[in-house]
Amino acid sequence: MIMSTNPFQISNEAEILSPSLLVYPDRIFRNLERMLQLAGSPERLRPHVKTHKLPEIVGMQISQGVVKFKCATISECEMTAGSGAREVLLAHQPTGPNAARLRFLADRFPRVIWGTIIDDAGVVEILSTLFAEAENPLKVYLDLDCGMHRSGIVPGEGAFALCKKIEGAAGLELAGLHAYDGHNHDPDPELRAAQCDADFVPVLAFRKELQAAGISVPHLVAGGSPTFPMHARHADRECSPGTTVLWDEGYGRGCADLPFEPAAVLLTRVISKPGDNRLCFDLGHKSVAADKPLPRARFLGLEDATHSMHSEEHLTLETSAAKDWAIGDCAYAIPEHICPTVALHDEVWVVSDGAANARWEVSARRRRLGV
Repeated sequence: MIMSTNPFQISNEAEILSPSLLVYPDRIFRNLERMLQLAGSPERLRPHVKTHKLPEIVGMQISQGVVKFKCATISECEMTAGSGAREVLLAHQPTGPNAARLRFLADRFPRVIWGTIIDDAGVVEILSTLFAEAENPLKVYLDLDCGMHRSGIVPGEGAFALCKKIEGAAGLELAGLHAYDGHNHDPDPELRAAQCDADFVPVLAFRKELQAAGISVPHLVAGGSPTFPMHARHADRECSPGTTVLWDEGYGRGCADLPFEPAAVLLTRVISKPGDNRLCFDLGHKSVAADKPLPRARFLGLEDATHSMHSEEHLTLETSAAKDWAIGDCAYAIPEHICPTVALHDEVWVVSDGAANARWEVSARRRRLGV
């Protein structure tokens, strides 16, 4: 096997099952430092834990002064609270049993400031009933649609009425606005910044309208990873990037202006050579996210290969370099999309001093922990 210099290669790869996800704490810490540099202070960060789902990384962030977090699931909320977070925001409108589960978490972790996003009057009523007698009010953020059209309510008369309803609801407290611009990931940072500014014109105008009516809007939670530096320029916003902690090939290529480095890679092995120019690896849909078109990972040392087939347990590459690889050889691949890739693994291997010598359970990949 001939490979280019690989900074991710471990000395004990013969001991590691494949496929496995490896994480590199030194790289994670450098990414955290860059996040803090962009934000200016830990108080301005509310990082999303959906990328990593790991209590250890929450702990690393807390060690840097970050105490507010954003989550996508009740399990992520429970893991984050149990890891020492002071504020937890469920950025996924709670419906069905999840509304009651959120109340259970508030009772279990009474010192944590709990919040959620809302864009529906019926959910306001459900949560008000659940939290009317809670020890502390639930912080509610109105979820605004700023152009992604995935969730949220468009700023305007309906949004204003919903804020008034939240204000008058027992057990709830209007904490501010939430606006996620996940549709904006233009590779050109100037175009991305211009789109960010345009998307937030109605958001900021709506905030002024609320304030003029005497409605307090303490917080504006804004953006994701691609627009993180754009929102960080404005002191009146909390930034909630997620992928910046581990980074991936998709953002590394599409947002090359951002100063983050890959901190997680997949270890995979050649399991077959079904042709002179073909390699088959044990990196199927069950181990690397398949939500993006091929290629779904960048193989270090095989960047020029063509990704020809991807199925549940297999990924095949077409390459003239196949002759240099043997059955059982290890390769290292940076996922195209790290967030759903992490969710496919029960545990990650932790690399230090060039070897994988510990394992962290990806606890919050589960739909249910204790609640």
